[in-house]
Amino acid sequence: MWCGDGTLVVTSVCDGMLLRVDVSSGEVTAVADTAGGPNAAYPASDGGFVVTQNGGLDFSQMGDTVGTFADAGYRPVEPGLQRVDPDGRVSYLARGGFRAPNDLVCDAQGTVLFTDPYHFLRAPAEGRVWAYAPDGSTRVVAGGFAYCNGIALEPDGTLVVVEQRGLMRVLADGEREWVVEHLGPGGGDGFCVDAEGRFYVASTSEHGVRVVEPDGTEVEFLAIPGSGVTTNCCFGGDDLRTLFATDAVPGHVVAWEHMPTPGLPLHPWPAPAR
Repeated sequence: MWCGDGTLVVTSVCDGMLLRVDVSSGEVTAVADTAGGPNAAYPASDGGFVVTQNGGLDFSQMGDTVGTFADAGYRPVEPGLQRVDPDGRVSYLARGGFRAPNDLVCDAQGTVLFTDPYHFLRAPAEGRVWAYAPDGSTRVVAGGFAYCNGIALEPDGTLVVVEQRGLMRVLADGEREWVVEHLGPGGGDGFCVDAEGRFYVASTSEHGVRVVEPDGTEVEFLAIPGSGVTTNCCFGGDDLRTLFATDAVPGHVVAWEHMPTPGLPLHPWPAPAR
């Protein structure tokens, strides 16, 4: 996620950490120790963050695909929605009843919407999208997913999730429709949206970002040289015309500058006064 001060904050799932990347220098510093597996982070209005905590992944069970991260320490915690204060203190906003929260977004009313698929090192189970309301209540807004992953809002506020290997709209009346059912052999992980409603989808093993029109037409593939696993992306820079992506294995952040369309601005989560 872009922080507006020339830095990005990224999650390190294997380390259980939030890290800050200075874009101009490449310097990396620690923001917070969440333990477990912080899967995604989202900006709060006070400079802190909201984090989807999947509970932790034992990378030693994941084979050669994770490279040196197979040696990462395993520090499991309870799955849930975490709050990281501006000073790095970590607490839970919501816990209990979650499987492995994955990705999140906040709507204009201050409700956090987050995906909760099954923990992929455990038995499959129904995936769900939860809402965490400003009053602290939680509810399931959609269920029955095979594996819901990335999540974002279109310019008109329509919710879209990565479901299995496609992009699916979750409409206000509860109906669902495919944007595109098959994104390609790499499927999709995290994604972001530009100001005109195009989707930029991290395409995991294909090692890059797929650009998809609102009608599901693929218009471009932004390849990352070499090999790796691309997990998420966001727009940033002063004009929101730089696209950043996390190249999780081997552990890089890459950028495409001067994108033709700026990113869609996010609604920060309205942090309550303390």
